[in-house]
Amino acid sequence: MTMSYYTLGNSGLRVTRLALGTMTFGTEWGWGADKQTARALVDAYVEAGGNFFDTADAYTGGTSETWLGEFIAERGLRDKAVISTKFSMNLEQGNPNAGGNGRKNIIRAVESSLKRLGTDYIDLYILHAWDRLTSPEEVMRTLDDLVRAGKIRHVGLSDVPAWYASRAQSVAEQRGYEPVSALQLEYSLAERNIEHEFVPFGTRYGSGIMVWSPLASGLLSGKYRSDTISKAGGRLETMRGSTNPGFQKFTDRNWAVVAELEKVAGELGRGMAQIALNWAATRPGVASVIIGATRLDQLKDNLGALDFEIPLELLARLDAVSRSVTPFPYSFFGPEIQCGLTGGQAVGGKPAGYFPDLLMKGTFAGVS
Repeated sequence: MTMSYYTLGNSGLRVTRLALGTMTFGTEWGWGADKQTARALVDAYVEAGGNFFDTADAYTGGTSETWLGEFIAERGLRDKAVISTKFSMNLEQGNPNAGGNGRKNIIRAVESSLKRLGTDYIDLYILHAWDRLTSPEEVMRTLDDLVRAGKIRHVGLSDVPAWYASRAQSVAEQRGYEPVSALQLEYSLAERNIEHEFVPFGTRYGSGIMVWSPLASGLLSGKYRSDTISKAGGRLETMRGSTNPGFQKFTDRNWAVVAELEKVAGELGRGMAQIALNWAATRPGVASVIIGATRLDQLKDNLGALDFEIPLELLARLDAVSRSVTPFPYSFFGPEIQCGLTGGQAVGGKPAGYFPDLLMKGTFAGVS
């Protein structure tokens, strides 16, 4: 396959549409890949043309960052690789300042991540989760200080309310801080709620969406069926008793999505995972989709997810079965109410073609 590079949000950072997620690097959580397998995953991803790596300080107790740094150094890839890592989670029981999004923890966390990754800068530094306490002003000022110090290059937010992301971006714009270039959010055929707020915010205010869990923790991979859950194993079965909402996927609605996805995959002669990844990667506002794997064959299959197009009629079927209920106030933003604001006339933002696509392709004409 051939990877294409696109800019992340309004930044000038070029990333591939498929990012390699490394939460599976290490077996400390009861599932994941050993070091030899993890190295093979990185090799296969790089050989396919990928350049975007995602990790976090909390993944497998730091093993993920450590191994990723080693693998990138072994291949001499630091100038080519775009490394994204995250802070927020607390791994030190009894110390409230060893987690969260306050200035003290951000500075502590970035120094620890730099050490584990074996690098002197991080390309994209992301707030991992809203702590409900720290103001956007403190977060954005601290992150901007780290940009000015050369320790990070770009800034992102993950798992925050839309109002918080909007406030953070407004603070950055008004005070001249480094803006939010990326929003890392869960998105898949099984979880579409970011379409209400985050997709419009990201497209209007320059934050590219990095999709996590595009396969709904494996639900959309083809591994699970409603009548054989206990036999499938894997992450969802391992975490079935967890209170983490990210792993609560076994619902009647989602089983209907799985059934329709299987039909569409059969009609296209593709795997269910490839269809689900293709769907997520080609949705509005999505800059890159994070793919993770515990086996080499899984990754190689996922890397083929953008080698085809899903016909419009099949996309419509997937959209229909996965469409979520529109809650208030979003129910007021559809044509039923909005046409009452336009006098029944068709009114749009700009005509088709007003924003032409920009894609530079061709043969390098430099000196060899």
